Amino acid sequence: MSLLIKNGEIVTADSRYVADIYCEGETITRIDRDLAAPPGCEVVDARGKFVFPGFIDPHVHIYLPFMGTFSKDTYESGSRAALVGGTTTLIEMCCPARSDDALQSFELWMSQAVGKSACDFTFHMGVTKFNDATEAQLREIVRRGISSFKIFLAYKGAFGIDDTELYRTLKLARELGVIVTAHCENETLVAERCKELLAAGKTDPAQHHESRPPAVEAEGVHHLLTFAELTGAATYIVHLSCKEALDQAVAARQRGVRVGIETLIQYLTLDKTYAERPNFEGAKFVMSPPLRDARNQDVLWHGLRDGLIQTVATDHAPFDFEKQKPMGREDFTKIPNGIPSLEERINLLYTHGVARGRIDLHTLVNVASTQVAKLFDLFPRKGAIQPGADADLVVFDPHYRGKISAKTQHMAVDYSAFEGWPIEGRPSVVTVRGQIAARDGQFVGTVGRGRFLRRAPSHF
Repeated sequence: MSLLIKNGEIVTADSRYVADIYCEGETITRIDRDLAAPPGCEVVDARGKFVFPGFIDPHVHIYLPFMGTFSKDTYESGSRAALVGGTTTLIEMCCPARSDDALQSFELWMSQAVGKSACDFTFHMGVTKFNDATEAQLREIVRRGISSFKIFLAYKGAFGIDDTELYRTLKLARELGVIVTAHCENETLVAERCKELLAAGKTDPAQHHESRPPAVEAEGVHHLLTFAELTGAATYIVHLSCKEALDQAVAARQRGVRVGIETLIQYLTLDKTYAERPNFEGAKFVMSPPLRDARNQDVLWHGLRDGLIQTVATDHAPFDFEKQKPMGREDFTKIPNGIPSLEERINLLYTHGVARGRIDLHTLVNVASTQVAKLFDLFPRKGAIQPGADADLVVFDPHYRGKISAKTQHMAVDYSAFEGWPIEGRPSVVTVRGQIAARDGQFVGTVGRGRFLRRAPSHF
């Protein structure tokens, strides 16, 4: 099996040039001008288009039990949607409840993906409690190829850990060379504010923001990074949404704390007025941390441009508007959280970032592919266009014009948060390890071909 992509403008995190890419088997073997196709080779003409390394979403939920229900996507639907949107690798959050066994949960999440995903995948292992048994299991999970943990400083009583557990998790991560990804909101402040709002009869979706304003997120970031400073652990803040939280993270970084920062495409393009829409429409836009005041968007775009923020993810968590979001019609705390965006991340990042002059093409590649690969022990197998790298490639057509719609999306959810939004450019050909998996908005790959990516800690 061989593939030749000809005449495209190759764009990586640090270079840009016109050349052909020859892929033999699953890897890139040659990059040069005017390469000839051997007999039987599939040829893709990328003239007038960009060729990017396959994009990596560092934060998704495909299988997710949450608030008494389950997210709508499976790996069959989620990986199809990812590939159509140019994402060739998923990093899913494995999120056991506090009462669950860590190793059994890891095996459960693996069983949802192996033989079912069309794209490659790996996991952040959720640490939702910490005791002697958990520690032994986490060591085994790292041995099996996981090099990142996930902790919650929110969701008290469900996923959240206390300060003793936080300290011990970070100490273990430091010992093992594992990076700790963290949801940063002060769980006590959230819990108490929710009680006060509900007692005052404030139950609509807009109250979700009021239950966890920017100060609550900023305090969570400060809390995490105080512990990280004292333990020496490498950390990564997931879904950072606002200036106040960014200020805390940058201040810690200046003190020498190892911290990567992720924001989401939703925070870059949507604001809290969407969650304030009447007739429960705002429930479509409830997520945690919540959408913020629009003034934060420039701060986040500038953070990407200037290198303060390393990655853009989706925190993809798909719940139907008609049948699942109404669980919280009379109580905003019961609305399943999530704004599904897996399929649209790259299109929106290009349209509202590159095409608007907020970021350049190199930054697009860096924050949506290369930096993710480097942070999570996938580089240069992923996130690069060079001989020896996996042949995960995105031929991107900047001249395409279209609109986003739930009617045409591949995500298994009944609405789009971006319904009717125009896009400028989209992937025209997407490959996974040398095989074409998507063409012009349609999935043409092989369900089940996706591979679990074993990772070895490399941070220390």
